[in-house]
Order: sequence, then structure tokens, then C-alpha cells
Amino acid sequence: MQRFPYGKTFVLGFGFFGISIIWPLFNSLIPPMLEDLGLSAVVVGFILTWDNIINMFVQPWVGSRSDRTRTRIGRRKPFLILGAPMAALFFILVPFVRENFILIGTAILCTNIGMAIFRTPTVAYLGDLFQPKDRSKANGVINLMGGLGAAVALFGGGALYKIGVPLPFIVGSGVMLLAIGVVLIFVHEPELEEEGPDQESTPGLWDNIRQVASGPDKNGIYLLAAIFFWFVGWNAIEAFFTIYARQVLEIEVGTGTQMLTAFAATLVLFAIPSGLLATRIGRKPTILIGLSGMFLGLVLGFFIRDATVLLILLAIMGIFWAFININSLPMVYDLGGEESIGAYTGLYYFSSSAAAITGPILGGWLIDLTSHSWLWVFSAIFIGLAALSMTRIQVKGTVQQG
Repeated sequence: MQRFPYGKTFVLGFGFFGISIIWPLFNSLIPPMLEDLGLSAVVVGFILTWDNIINMFVQPWVGSRSDRTRTRIGRRKPFLILGAPMAALFFILVPFVRENFILIGTAILCTNIGMAIFRTPTVAYLGDLFQPKDRSKANGVINLMGGLGAAVALFGGGALYKIGVPLPFIVGSGVMLLAIGVVLIFVHEPELEEEGPDQESTPGLWDNIRQVASGPDKNGIYLLAAIFFWFVGWNAIEAFFTIYARQVLEIEVGTGTQMLTAFAATLVLFAIPSGLLATRIGRKPTILIGLSGMFLGLVLGFFIRDATVLLILLAIMGIFWAFININSLPMVYDLGGEESIGAYTGLYYFSSSAAAITGPILGGWLIDLTSHSWLWVFSAIFIGLAALSMTRIQVKGTVQQG
């Protein structure tokens, strides 16, 4: 029996580490900057959806395009080389132009475009390099690295923010570039045939969308719907948590950012166990356990006003989020053939990006109508809808087993 390649998996995990450095800083530090410009919560929420509006169109296209790309360095790496430096440059600019709406908006927009260019090809390596039976386990290792990146970003970024506002943006961008550099140097893409008839017959993005939407098997629709719902729920909380912490818990923005470290830390600790659990009992049951735990945590969060108690709750919720997050992408890959890994990665991000547009906008609208606390109820409802969608999936083959 062939041993699982942990070494190769941890190297690939640096790509997820790099991606996960930027987004927690983006989502926790930029909203207060926008609020300080006098913008309403719904406008702040809309600006935070720009990346996801871009992702809905750029990431699926890039994923499908990378399936068809042939270069001497591989089919995914050209997109990493283009996108990562662009994202790093404009992310560094954000704090320096934060007092001017046009300039900070431009920096945010260009950061989002750069991240969209290289994220899907990076994630697609999970499908390129691992067999279906190993993908939950591999995704556990990779997301351990991603969770570690998020924890480092949130705790270190919060501390650096207290020293100087630009520091987490500068350091975060530098660490991201180093991590992506590790992937570029040490990850070896599988050899593929040069361009020819086989490549021309590779299904494109719209072919895969039509296959999921019109096929007799509706598992794909239910799974993408579940992904949409649970990301609506969590993205709403994540987008407004530092503002919630400042307004309701009456703590500093940097401290609120550090509180989210508890969530990221337990995601790290339970990334590998969640993949192993899915291998034993199946991906669907593992995800449903995670959704149940998240639902209960969000309901409890509505009533909690003590920062220490909320910190403990976030740590517990991170465990259940690991059960969900580690096993969803491998389930998506089970829907398509090996030749469409990039395209199906794009479909995953199409669904999650649509959710990330919807969550902050609806969440901001709800805050403007009621209060920050009702965000917890809003998120719990969408997590419940995700659980309902998951129950409709008929498991079979590798969809059931990790």
C-alpha cells in the first residue's frame, strides 16, 4: 500500500498559507478604515464584495483556462507568477491611501484582481496531484497550512496594527510572496500532453456549468447550493466582526482581529483530523456534523456579550468549520472528471464568491435596520439552509468516502 505523501502535501500547503495570510488581514483591517471614511455598514459590505464579484467571473475563467494552458513551467504556475506580485503591491498601498476613497477603492480593486488570477490555479493543485481517495486527507494537511496562515495573520496582524497601521499590510504581502515562491520552486506539476486533440476536447467552464445544471444527477446543484449558503453565513460574520467587537463588545479593532485567531487556531488543529474523519465515515456526514455545530454556535453568539466567553465559543466553532471546509472541495471534484479540475475549482469559487457578495451586503443591510447583534441570527439561518441542502445529496462512490 502506497504511503500518503505528507512532504509533498505540506509543500503545496504553502500556497494556501500565502492566500490565507492576505484575506484575514483584508477582512478584519479594511472595514474599520472604510467606516472611518463615514460610510454606512451596507456600503462597507458592498465594497467588501468587490473581490467576490471579480471572483465570480475571473476565477472560473482562469481555472478553465489553466486546464488548457501548456508552458514549459506548467499550466498553473504562469497565473501564480502574474497574480501574486500584483496582489502584494496593491495590498501594501491600501493603508497609505486610506484617507482618500478613490485611491483606497482602486488599491482594493487591484488587490482583488491579483488574488483572483492566482487563487484558483493554486487550489487546483489539490486535484492535479492527489487521487480522489486521498483528497480529503490532503485537503486537511493543506488547510492546516492555510489555517496556520490565517492564525499568524490575525494574531500577528493585530499586534502589528497597534504598532503602525501599514505594518500588517507590508509584512503580510512579503510573507505571501515568499510562500508562493516555495510553491513555484518546489511543486512539480504532472506532465501533460502538448496541445493537441485531447486538449481541444477538454470541457470548458460553460460545459461544466451545463453538466451540473442539466444532468439527471442533481447532487452538484445541491452541493453548490450548500456551499453558497454556508459561505453567506460565515462571510457576514467575518466581514463585520471587528466592527461588532468595537461597537458591541467595546474593544479595540486590533483586539477584535486577534479574537478571530481562536477560530483560525482550532481550524488548524482539526484540519487533518477532519480529513481523517471523512475518510472513515464519509464526507457528507462529516460536513453535516460541522454545520450542526456552527448553527448552535451562531445561536449562542447572539446572546454573548463577554469577550472571553465569545473567544471560547469562536474556538469551538473553528473545529466545526474545519469539518465543513476541509471536505467540501473534494466533494466538488467528485462531480467532474480529472481533465476538468481547474474548471470545477472555478465552479466551487463561483458559488462561494456569489455567497461572499450576498453575505456582507445583506448583513450590512440588516445591521443598518436593527443592530450588530442580529448578524448572528442571520448567519445561523443560512447555515441551517446549507444543512438542508446537504441532506438532499445522494452519496455514492468517492462522494461518500474521503
